[in-house]
Amino acid sequence: MSKPTDSLSAPATLQRIARKREHPFIKSLKRHWELYLLVLPPVLYLFIFKYIPMAGVQIAFKNYSVVKGIWGSPWVGFDHFQTFFHSPNFWRLIQNTIGISFYSLIAGFPIPILLALALNEIRTGFFKKTVQMVTYAPHFISTVVMVSIIILMLSPHVGVVDRLFGLLGLPQTNFLGIPEYFKSIYVWSGVWQTMGYSSIIYMAALAGVDPSLYEAAKMDGASRFKKMLHIDIPSLIPITVIMLILSLGSVMGVGFEKIFLMQNPLNTSASEVIATYVYKVGLVGANFSFSAAVGLFNSIINLILLIIVNTVSRRVSENSLW
Repeated sequence: MSKPTDSLSAPATLQRIARKREHPFIKSLKRHWELYLLVLPPVLYLFIFKYIPMAGVQIAFKNYSVVKGIWGSPWVGFDHFQTFFHSPNFWRLIQNTIGISFYSLIAGFPIPILLALALNEIRTGFFKKTVQMVTYAPHFISTVVMVSIIILMLSPHVGVVDRLFGLLGLPQTNFLGIPEYFKSIYVWSGVWQTMGYSSIIYMAALAGVDPSLYEAAKMDGASRFKKMLHIDIPSLIPITVIMLILSLGSVMGVGFEKIFLMQNPLNTSASEVIATYVYKVGLVGANFSFSAAVGLFNSIINLILLIIVNTVSRRVSENSLW
């Protein structure tokens, strides 16, 4: 009587053994296939539009010809990199790019944090919502419209600022024509446009603080400033470190559109950055290999900075991207 029972239980036993031998990923795929299906489109997007085009980076080491194509163009090694390094504009481009980036970082990075801390202390709902709406709205202004506003505000003779200077008896000034003013105009207009929207992530971090901490601080007689100093700011440190790493990792990646639209022949000495130089010399001049070499150099510097800052942050504060 025991033999039929053994024969019937054998397939079930083999199935259980087969399940145990399955790879953990296969088990997870069968159990959570809906989540994997949801992740599939962005993964395909990254692979198709980000990783596959990396094959075209090789034109930075070739003398690219449209007729011969990427694979048929002759190799020239590091000639395009040497041309860029020995260019008379090299150090000016590096200085302008790094100068604008660090100026933007120093001026623009702490302001969203301060705004988030201030908004977190506001108890009046109407006033808080009004401030949020006023500070968030500039983020949705397009770059072209933003630059048009800057030009209209600062244009000589017809600009609002220039007319105000005239009423005060001050000399009329072409602000966008003076190289020394370009960085400040670019940075502070960007701070005004992005500070509200950038503060959202810090507001979200503050919303996750345990309310019992505030109650305990209140019981101990802590003032609002001490609550902010000992509760709010420590809770923002992890996300602040992550945002700082990301910002420092893109130091060489100054935006192209706004700078290019604000440029004119008078301020080029202060406004010419790597991105605009690549566009003018590489794309407009149809020197695609040279532009690819400069862009690759820019990306490598950003990657090195990101790794260094992340490593230092992990050792100092134990907060890092990886």
